[in-house]
Formats: sequence, C-alpha cells, structure tokens
Amino acid sequence: MKKIGVLLVNLGTPDGPDRGAVYRYLKEFLTDGRVIDYPWLPRNLLVRGIIAPFRSGSSAKLYKRLWTPEGSPLKQYGFVVRDKLQESLGEQYHVELAMRYQTPDLPHALDNLKKLNVSQIIVIPMFPQYASATTGSVHQRVMELVSKWQGIPEISFANSYANDKYIIQAFVDNAKKYDIDSYDHFVFSFHGIPQRQLTKACHNDHCLKVENCCNELVDANQFCYSAQCHQTAYAIVDQLNLPKEKYTVCFQSRLGFEDWTQPYTSDVLEHLVESGNKRVLVFSPAFVADCLETTIEIGYEYKEEFDEAGGEALDLVESLNDNDLWIQSIKEMVLQRAILA
Repeated sequence: MKKIGVLLVNLGTPDGPDRGAVYRYLKEFLTDGRVIDYPWLPRNLLVRGIIAPFRSGSSAKLYKRLWTPEGSPLKQYGFVVRDKLQESLGEQYHVELAMRYQTPDLPHALDNLKKLNVSQIIVIPMFPQYASATTGSVHQRVMELVSKWQGIPEISFANSYANDKYIIQAFVDNAKKYDIDSYDHFVFSFHGIPQRQLTKACHNDHCLKVENCCNELVDANQFCYSAQCHQTAYAIVDQLNLPKEKYTVCFQSRLGFEDWTQPYTSDVLEHLVESGNKRVLVFSPAFVADCLETTIEIGYEYKEEFDEAGGEALDLVESLNDNDLWIQSIKEMVLQRAILA
C-alpha cells in the first residue's frame, strides 16, 4: 500500500523562554526575506544588529509568562493535532509536524517522509489566511528542500481556507461559551503585515483601483491577506447574527514605524472604551493555537490597557487549539488532495 505523507507547518516558537532561545528564533524568523522584504544586506543588518539583540530580552519575559510545564502552547497543541489527525486518517497516511522556524524543523520532517518513501506529500500550512510571510514562506522553503531530492513525489499545498466551515463553526462554538448578549462590541483582531506587502501581493493593482477593496474577496484580490481576514470575520459574524455596527475588523502586532494593515487593534480598543463600549469580546482567527499574540498580547497587555482606560471586560475567544472541528477541517483538506489510486 502506498503511503501518503501529510506535513503540518506552523510558524514557530522559541525552544525555551530564555533570551538566547528567543534571540535564535527572532534571528531565523526575521531574516526570512518574505517576512522582512528588504534586500539581504539591510535586512540582516537590521535584524542581527538591532531587532534581535534588543527585542530578545523583552520578548523572553513575555514568553516566560506564556510558558507551561509542557513548554510552548503553540508547539504542544501542534503535537496533539498531529496525533489526532494521524489517528483519524489511519495507517495509509503518515503525519509530520514542523515549524517554519526552529524545532521541530522542516528539513527533519521532510527527511522522515523521504525515508518512508511516501508517494505523495500534502502540505498544510497552519494559517487560514494566505500571506507571503506565512503560507508563502512555507511553500517556498518546502520547494527549496525537496528540489534537492533525486526522486520527488507528488506534492500539493493548501493555500488558504479563510472560510472553512469547520473552522468558522469552531470559533462560533467557542464564542457561545460567553454571554454574547452582554457585550457592547466584538473585535476581530488579525495579525498585521506591512501595508506594502498587501500592495505587492496584488498583481493587477486592484487594491489601488477599488475603494474598500478588502471588504470583498474576488478573483482579482485572491492573494490579499486583508481581504481574506475580512471574509473570515464576516463568516463568523453571519453565524452569530451580529449587526454591522457592533463589530470591527482590525490588526495587531505591528513592528517598526512604517504603515501596517489598519486599523490597529490597540487604537480600536482605545476608541471603543472612549465611546462607551466597556464590554468587548475579541476574536483572533488568524491563529490556530493560542500563543504569545493571543494569550499575552490580547489577554494581558491589551486587557490591562483597556481596564486602565475604564473598560469593564475584555474577553478573548480561545483559538482552535486541539478542537475536533479543526482536526476535521485538516482531514477534509487532506482527503481532497490525496491520490489513492
């Protein structure tokens, strides 16, 4: 029986919450030309000389707050998802988990699939919305590594699944654990990217020609990260029957001083509490597992600022983590791509 390889790839996490491990993670992550899309020399000077040395200490303190006895939540949830998916798919499949940066690393995961002589590799980047800095980087790195093999099996990639019905239902179910009617406003906070990367991903200048182009996902802006984020938010909104005036789509985690995708989550929350919206429920559907950007950035930092400004409640809807609907979503993506003959 031919064996099919399934490769799950998330962004990555430091191997530990200490400054050295965080420095190594930031250096590998931020020197990726798809993440900071500057020419090689200025990018490396910026990351190795400024960002990684200066941010590693403060970031390590945040990772220490996030860390559990089992380690990084993002990595631990990844292992659970891998094992659940393996059990669900059965013996004809072999599932590997890899991180784009740090461990478990992509070369090792792909080498495991190569040793198994799999007939096909199905790559599932664990990012519902496509961005060059995430899904694009995974695709490129996998192709770089496999291109060196003498025998290259059939390879297929999941590109984006912003409106996946199982994922939308999982976020809706998680939201319903809260008293929806008690909130004044709902915020959909996605990870930001530099504004120039949105423009570069638009091959036909659609974003420059069409006003509010991100409000609708069409063929012309199919690679637009912001448009996909909006579609994810709209799908959740439809299921929860939220009126338009009660929700906002925004973006967090900007780095540096240039323009990133807007509006910024921090600004939105400040405006909301100033306008009397003191109870806010936050979704973060760009992340499939709770991590630094959800648990710490939203759950602690934004919440503290919100409380200090006079807010009463800033609650965070949990990510997909090891939700069975998330497993079902990945399984469907695999089965749609599997060549069983």
